[in-house]
Amino acid sequence: MHHQWLLLAACFWVIFMFMVASKFITLTFKDPDVYGAKQEPSILTAITETEKNQVTKVKGASGEFQTIGKGQSKNLAHQPLIHMERLELLRNVCQDASLKNLTHATVSKFVLDRIFVCDKHKILFCQTPKVGNTQWKKVLIVLNGAFPSIEEIPENVVHDHEKNGLPRLSSFSDSEIQKRLKLYFKFFIVRDPFERLISAFKDKFVHNPRFEPWYRHEIAPSIIRKYRRNRTETRGLQFEDFVRYLGDPNHRWLDIQFGDHIIHWVTYVELCAPCEITYSIIGHHETLEEDAPYILKEAGIDHLVSYPTIPPGITVYNKTKVERYFSGVSKRDIRRLYARFEGDFNLFGYQAPNFLLN
Repeated sequence: MHHQWLLLAACFWVIFMFMVASKFITLTFKDPDVYGAKQEPSILTAITETEKNQVTKVKGASGEFQTIGKGQSKNLAHQPLIHMERLELLRNVCQDASLKNLTHATVSKFVLDRIFVCDKHKILFCQTPKVGNTQWKKVLIVLNGAFPSIEEIPENVVHDHEKNGLPRLSSFSDSEIQKRLKLYFKFFIVRDPFERLISAFKDKFVHNPRFEPWYRHEIAPSIIRKYRRNRTETRGLQFEDFVRYLGDPNHRWLDIQFGDHIIHWVTYVELCAPCEITYSIIGHHETLEEDAPYILKEAGIDHLVSYPTIPPGITVYNKTKVERYFSGVSKRDIRRLYARFEGDFNLFGYQAPNFLLN
């Protein structure tokens, strides 16, 4: 009996020591940034709840649509300053006489054809291919009332201008065009110019959608005949051929043969005339997660529609990819390409790709 009591006491002692040791280990190895910091639980809780409410609020604002990703509440506060700086840079570069040939364009029918109109909410959107343009068109299609939600828009309708309910600015009279340019909320999206060209090349000549066979069967052979240096090379259009064509100062004679297809790789200046039209906001593809909700808010439509969900990492600038694509292109051809797109780099604050040029 005596031995049983001793054994029981020993067990209690072991359990007690184990509990003390566990508490010590927990305190010792706790996150040092939390343990030992000033204890402000009420503030931390308030911030967490605010972020949760912000995301829920955006989701709930339009139950039929998906929201942008998490964390946007802490970024939106800085958006007005960011966009003010972008517009100020644009104005300053537009006034630089030395860049006038690269930054100014006539507001021609070509430009007016690129601008889509939402009269119901007084919005003009200039399309710039390969920067999420399709998703913005879906937003406007819903706002114009052609479809009740983004999810219900058939993919083959988005770019069918007889079915998508998106009028172009060029379809209005001169006086109506001027009225809309003066009074409406106007925006477009840009992207690093060289990365946009890579995206256009991949989309039109590598993936080559089945409903656009002319890129591979008509445009590619024309570029190869004119710009391929190695005439014994039998492969399809290569990126270096594409760059050589785009950087040719006399490329326009070939562009005319391609017609509207050329919009996928002309400059932002040629597409949207940013120095002639006073845009309200210019979004950047690289910061689209923050820019998209801000644009919707400034246009006064954030309670009606949300920009479709952006896949993780898809908007991030990929320097490694750019280096890989340009690795087979001569410095001379890269410099000629940059000379053509220099206006786009300067107007929208993109750094010159010196890692390619030098």
